[in-house]
Amino acid sequence: MRQRRAIWLMGLAALAGFTALTQPGYAKQITEPVEISSFSGAYLAARTAEADDDLDSAIAYYKRALAFDPEDAALQQSLMLALIAQGRFDESLPYAQMLKTVPDVERFSRLALAVDTFRKKDYEGAEKWLKLALESDLDRLITGVMTAWAQQGEGRGNDGLQFLDKLEGPEWYELFKTYHSAMIAETAGLKDKAGEIYRATIDNLGAGSAAPETWMRAAEAYAGFLARSGKKTEALAILDRADEFAPGKLPIASLRDKITKGEKVPPLVANPQDGAAEVLLNLSTALNRGGGEPFVRLYLQYALALKPESDELLVQLAAIAEQQQNGEEAIELYRRVPAASPLKRLSELQLGLNLADLKRHDEAIKHLKALVDANPDDMRGYLALGGVYAATDNYRAAADIYDKAVGVLKTPTNANWNVFYQRGIAYERLKEWPKAEPNFREALKLFPNQPQVLNYLGYSWVDMDMNLEEGLGMIKQAADLRPSDGYIIDSLGWAYYRLGKFDDAVRELERAVSLKPDDAVLNDHLGDAYWRVGRKLEATFQWSHARDMKPEPKILADVEQKLAKGLPELPEKPTALEAPAKPISVQPAAPAPDSQKKSELETPAVEPAAEVIPAAYKVQRGQSLWSIANDVLGNGDRYREILDLNPQLRGDPARLAPGQELQLPGK
Repeated sequence: MRQRRAIWLMGLAALAGFTALTQPGYAKQITEPVEISSFSGAYLAARTAEADDDLDSAIAYYKRALAFDPEDAALQQSLMLALIAQGRFDESLPYAQMLKTVPDVERFSRLALAVDTFRKKDYEGAEKWLKLALESDLDRLITGVMTAWAQQGEGRGNDGLQFLDKLEGPEWYELFKTYHSAMIAETAGLKDKAGEIYRATIDNLGAGSAAPETWMRAAEAYAGFLARSGKKTEALAILDRADEFAPGKLPIASLRDKITKGEKVPPLVANPQDGAAEVLLNLSTALNRGGGEPFVRLYLQYALALKPESDELLVQLAAIAEQQQNGEEAIELYRRVPAASPLKRLSELQLGLNLADLKRHDEAIKHLKALVDANPDDMRGYLALGGVYAATDNYRAAADIYDKAVGVLKTPTNANWNVFYQRGIAYERLKEWPKAEPNFREALKLFPNQPQVLNYLGYSWVDMDMNLEEGLGMIKQAADLRPSDGYIIDSLGWAYYRLGKFDDAVRELERAVSLKPDDAVLNDHLGDAYWRVGRKLEATFQWSHARDMKPEPKILADVEQKLAKGLPELPEKPTALEAPAKPISVQPAAPAPDSQKKSELETPAVEPAAEVIPAAYKVQRGQSLWSIANDVLGNGDRYREILDLNPQLRGDPARLAPGQELQLPGK
């Protein structure tokens, strides 16, 4: 299956260096809590609202339940966590006080009280709240780093450094410990020690691969430290290393610009409050690997209470809202990103994409058009706007905006592969394959082995019975690169199906459905494969399952037809050794110039002349069945007629070869 178009949201985020985005957001149906007259009713309503990520309603219902039983510690805990997750931190504090001695929840209650004392610069009080009776490895790292920052706030920077140095834990502690030790030393005025620890942190690339966002933050902090120390060349060298580690990060590009221009570079972490917020951010990004969004959201909200204007925190929280399919909340968070932030333009682009996901397409297009006009050299704007057009099936407008983007590019680089890829998709959807294929090839030229492009181009070829060997090879390569991508594995299975290798198709399509069980098209494909291998009962089950998923009308009609009648029998394939019914006495004409890429079709001398007799044609280098049909017959869709006249090609993965002779129909 060709990759879902919704992936443009994630692709755009990747350009800016964020990994949190995995799905587009959708509007939540927020309703006013109804009046409930019993404890059980209020409790169940709260749990249901919480499961739906409707935290405002959950909070109202939990408060209603507590009115029936004010001493219920479990309810107090649920309400406290819901308030923190929703950003209503101050409201959570009375409940944190009530729960401060309850061991099972103190990791959250005492952390909330510690955050509050950090805000008040009561660092001695913070140290008290950071002592927990029960600690996991994660809790011990958070409380340990925050304790070291509290000691720095008390003017005991050396004590803080010693405390971190003695903090024992698993190997993955090291990056977080050294990064925060370097910043504590810097804020304590221990410049030589700070530089030494920063260098050790940046040299620890192994730890960086496990927590890349934290390593990049350390590189940003170190470069700023060097710039403030008058070491501009060394600072830029650190940013070069950061670009090699993870290219295209907006904060790194913005910092490079400031250092190059000699502008003042403020510290990434200026005080203990910032330090406490930073460790919560660092661990949130390290933990956000899918499935833990509610947990990560809590830590981000703790951090935001300490640093309300943090662009990084706001963007990460917006990304979590998108993962939880709450586009409205994501939009509000993106709007809060400060205008001077290097992440502001990314936020505006994501805001537009969320408007589109909420079906507010006119607003989204107007918003994104303004961003493109304001910065016509930024390819992300074109990708976002084109993505919205594609989401509304307006592929002509999408192709036009991508044409405009390519016109702006003077010398495309590997970072621009997605522009050509998306333009190829738009033209493929418009059934203009001669325009689509060169774009996919250009994308692969810029970014060889890009799995999405390999998958899309390979699938398109197989789907059109073109370049079957090369297409299958591309899909296999994409599957090797992305073995957990259900859509790519589906492409591989469907390629086998189109080639008549039904057992192979079943194997791969079963794997695809196991990876993406909720997709109607994948289930439909598996049903087809089951039918062809004689597993007709299972085929009917898969088609019924696909039907129940309410696919788009065209797919639904096809599935219902198969449920009623099954699949038709496969036609018998003539072999390549069969001779035509009549001898063909036509000789090929001399090859036309490359600029024309056409061959003159001779007319037989015998009468009558009404019967069209196919002519032989020699394949030129780089041609496909589609391009031959388009160049010689004037219509690429006529490639099927070529297949009918050359049965040795149908179902055969052997690709066309230069000099190979084909029989062509008349014009």
